[in-house]
Amino acid sequence: MKKKLLIPLVLFLAVVVAFLVQLNRNAQGEDIKALESALVGKPVPMKSLTELFENKVYGDELFRQGKPVLLNVWATWCPTCYAEHQYLNKLAQQGVNIIGLNYKDESTKAIKWLKDLGNPYQVVLKDEKGSFGLDLGVYGAPETFIVDGKGVIHYRLAGDVNDKVWLGTLKPIYDKLAEQAQ
Repeated sequence: MKKKLLIPLVLFLAVVVAFLVQLNRNAQGEDIKALESALVGKPVPMKSLTELFENKVYGDELFRQGKPVLLNVWATWCPTCYAEHQYLNKLAQQGVNIIGLNYKDESTKAIKWLKDLGNPYQVVLKDEKGSFGLDLGVYGAPETFIVDGKGVIHYRLAGDVNDKVWLGTLKPIYDKLAEQAQ
């Protein structure tokens, strides 16, 4: 009978320990917003992808250019994408290679968006139904993947690319991959 009384206490202590472990990880700098990706270290999942402006169809050669690229998932319905767009234009002007994936969006709206706000992308792929995004494990826009010159994903960012994220997280990875490609 007394053992049954200990069950709630043991469960409570287990929850407390779990919270303390996570608080310790957060205190040591673990990013609580980071989403793990099962694709890190694996090639970009391939299927035929259609370009937004010219309807050209791409295969895996798009991500095997011999140099790293950012694969940026965005949409016109996404307010955070709007906020990050100017920063992406700035990165493109600095020579950063960016491929855009227009996610669950209407092509006409996406084309107007890029004409009005500028186009930081080397290529813009359309994913109107979200099937390629699903293959990537996208939760929503914006998300950005760093892909090396051989088509292997090295990092996934859920959220916007801004100065802090670029300089503190993405740029070191991108620069390292660019050095290795030379």
